Amino acid sequence: MKRDPRRIVTGHDRDGNSIVTADTRLSPVLIPGATGTAFYEIWNTAASPAPIDNAPDPTGCALRIAPPAAGSIVRFIDFPPEAQQPPPADGEAARAAFAAVGSAGNSTWRPGVPHPYMHRTETVDYGIVVDGEITLVLDDDEVDLVAGDVVVQRGTNHAWSNRSNHPCRMMFVLIDGKYPADTGMAPTPG
Repeated sequence: MKRDPRRIVTGHDRDGNSIVTADTRLSPVLIPGATGTAFYEIWNTAASPAPIDNAPDPTGCALRIAPPAAGSIVRFIDFPPEAQQPPPADGEAARAAFAAVGSAGNSTWRPGVPHPYMHRTETVDYGIVVDGEITLVLDDDEVDLVAGDVVVQRGTNHAWSNRSNHPCRMMFVLIDGKYPADTGMAPTPG
């Protein structure tokens, strides 16, 4: 896989001048039971509008799939080929992978789902394929994606399936959202 992403964070000095407050390589967070999928947390916010200050790095908290209320998350995810790291064959193992990141309620596994990692978050997500290829799996559809493709994910049930022989890196921006009352969609616990 590609090198670990480099993250440069800016801020202000005491005189209001722009400065670099951090310049680091990010370490991957590996999820137990998630077949070698690596998360690189770039930044997150817990409010909107987000405070623009020199607060400490907010990514040191426990990994969660979705952002907090009124918040956002930016991350890279590296998906290994499923042929090398097959997904779990049952719902309990899939739910356990989501539970490992405090997001058990986001798993929508049930018998007959098209992929064991089917899940849903009450968010608007922008998923950008940076390198490689991957398949977006929906309840009744699939879309093959390559580098440069962008998915606007609007709270729908989905999974990601790397059916190629090479790793795939995606960048995600997740923004807290709310289902309209008239859709009948229940909020996802998370």
